[in-house]
Amino acid sequence: MSCNWGTELWDQFDNLEKHTSWGIDFLERYSKFVKERADIELSYAKQIRSLSKKYHPKRSREDESRYTWCLAFAATLRQLNELAVQREELAENLNTQIVCELTRYTQEVKTERKTHFQDGRRAQQHIESSWKQLESSKRRFERDCKEAERAQQISDRIDLDNKTDGEKRCSLKARQTAQQKKQAAEESRKEYVTSLNQFNQDQHQHYHTLVPVIYQRIQDMEERRIERICEAMRSSAEAERKVLPVVSRCLDVMMDAAESIQPRMDTQQVVEVYKSGFDPPGDVEFEDYSATMRRSISESSYLDNRTEGRRHSRKLWPFIRKNKLLTLLSSPRQPPPPPPTSPSPGGMANSPQSPPPASREPITQRLNDLMTSGSRTRKQCLRSLKRGLSLKLGSSPADCSHLPPEQRRKKLQTRINNINQEIQREKEQRDALLKMREVYERSPQMGDAGSLEPRLEEVKQSLQRLDDELRRNQAWLLEADSRLSDHGGRRQSGGCGLNSQATTPGSSSLKQLDNRSPASRESPDGSYTEDHSAELQFKSRSSEFDDDFDDEEPLPSIGTCKSLYPFQGQNEGTLSMVEGELLSVVEEDKGDGWTRVRRNLEEEGYVPTSYIKVFLDSSAKGFVQSSRLV
Repeated sequence: MSCNWGTELWDQFDNLEKHTSWGIDFLERYSKFVKERADIELSYAKQIRSLSKKYHPKRSREDESRYTWCLAFAATLRQLNELAVQREELAENLNTQIVCELTRYTQEVKTERKTHFQDGRRAQQHIESSWKQLESSKRRFERDCKEAERAQQISDRIDLDNKTDGEKRCSLKARQTAQQKKQAAEESRKEYVTSLNQFNQDQHQHYHTLVPVIYQRIQDMEERRIERICEAMRSSAEAERKVLPVVSRCLDVMMDAAESIQPRMDTQQVVEVYKSGFDPPGDVEFEDYSATMRRSISESSYLDNRTEGRRHSRKLWPFIRKNKLLTLLSSPRQPPPPPPTSPSPGGMANSPQSPPPASREPITQRLNDLMTSGSRTRKQCLRSLKRGLSLKLGSSPADCSHLPPEQRRKKLQTRINNINQEIQREKEQRDALLKMREVYERSPQMGDAGSLEPRLEEVKQSLQRLDDELRRNQAWLLEADSRLSDHGGRRQSGGCGLNSQATTPGSSSLKQLDNRSPASRESPDGSYTEDHSAELQFKSRSSEFDDDFDDEEPLPSIGTCKSLYPFQGQNEGTLSMVEGELLSVVEEDKGDGWTRVRRNLEEEGYVPTSYIKVFLDSSAKGFVQSSRLV
């Protein structure tokens, strides 16, 4: 079957015009469909990325890098983020390769279609004009023929009635008129024949030459449009197929991450993290209180025995609950650093905001304020105590003796590994400097070898410092290992050994520990220090504020401050600042020399009061004074 529009659809000009217009509308609809799909893919990728960011740990916590289930979840989030990247790439390919190309091609098709149909209309107008000319000459020929026939009939009738000279003259005139009409009719016939031949020629050219060519161009345009839609659909599927291998790899990584979870290893890791290394306490001795019922025993000796019994009961240190507040009582917090001796030009040397070094406020005084204040002031006192705890963390013993034996060993081992890495880096830097010095000595034009001596000396001093630190930590690690081995030998001695320890010199050592001052009381391996009398005094009163201590709400700003000097906050709980920086004040100085400030509603910490100039709001001044009175 022939599929040539020029021969098969020669009389369907209007229908072809409608069909091609509908085809271009479909092309525009498909372009819009692909664009909306690309927007959906982009929105999906954005939501997936936001979800991955939401559940990804905001800080690198050591716990989350230790357990397999945390690592598996982190790997899943990373692969989910990679999936979002692939979806974004798919959306970009759809927009650049399909939507933009189809939009450009649609404009080209519209222009081409307009040109073809304009040519078709001109050809149709030409054949219609030729037809009108043919009809006009035909009507004129018909009219002239009728007039000639009528004139001939009049002339014949006059000739029959010709009798007089006047009638003969009329007959001659009629014959002349008939002759003229006959000649006009002959000329009209010739003109009609000419118009007819011209029309037939134009019609043949129109339907056998012009129309087939124009319609063939329109057909070719339509086929190219359909082929372009086919290519667009193929490109869309190919763009999605291109990301499938990466998506498949991401899913495989997720499966591997899920299969890498090892419950037994995680539970063993909990043991490694929280194992203290202490020996379990031995059996509790029987204390014969019936002896105090004898009449021969005085009341004072009875009270002494009960006090001795309390001492023995307090020796079960592993079962004592460590309160967060009591940890602050072991030693005073470190004071804030004094302001620089030579302030910068931006600072005010004689400013009232640069007081002499702040005096230390006793912790017991702050605890008394805590117990006698209102609920809101209570929260501020608890935050201040927490601040004191965080500031004191920087003054922990260098040998990590405050940690349990097992944790101390791990801490020291980690520190030794880090020191070895630093030593290796310093050695590599030293070797590089030595090679550079040799090159400079061989080729002085490349540089001065003497300029490297200060840096070499600095690296040498750093290596010497690291070596000394490494030896100290190795000695502490050896001591910790020997203690662990001693504890392990006693643990293997069995239950009898544990029972016998109650009457061995170990028990007397516990008594000696109990007779020490509260600040020096410690566990058998010399780690945990704890004040039991303070615990008995404040345990019940402070337990009701634990929730307030942990789940604190952000404090409102009570004013602003401007830093007079730069400060580097190295301890936990402090905030670094530069000179001239503006910060929000959220808690005024409580007498310890520290002020709590906030930056950008995110960073919050303590800075020395002597380093800043405070501008309190008028509404906040009254609140601060009322809280002090409470």
